[in-house]
Amino acid sequence: MVQVIAIRLRGEVGVKKGIEDTMQMLGLKRRYSATLIEQNENTMGMIRKIESFIAWGEVSAETIAALKDRAKQKGFGLKPPVGGLRAIKLVWPKGDLGYRGDAINVLAKRMI
Repeated sequence: MVQVIAIRLRGEVGVKKGIEDTMQMLGLKRRYSATLIEQNENTMGMIRKIESFIAWGEVSAETIAALKDRAKQKGFGLKPPVGGLRAIKLVWPKGDLGYRGDAINVLAKRMI
């Protein structure tokens, strides 16, 4: 199965309870946390629900290997990205939220 990485970019102030619960189930407990998710119908539905709070895309083997050093119980704690973010309220490519495809690997490497 294909794995995707989801990185939470927005905080929890003003977030509806259903969306926050979905993020907790995926292991995205705080800002700049990440998790590896198996791509199937159920998890993709969860990702679509919280898409306006996360950046996600297909992860490469290099990125997975680099993330293993930062592993916690269910997710990964990351640093803010080197060079900052464009906008956390706009969708990719103008901003940083939503589906990024292979470009998610560049963002993840900037945050390791």
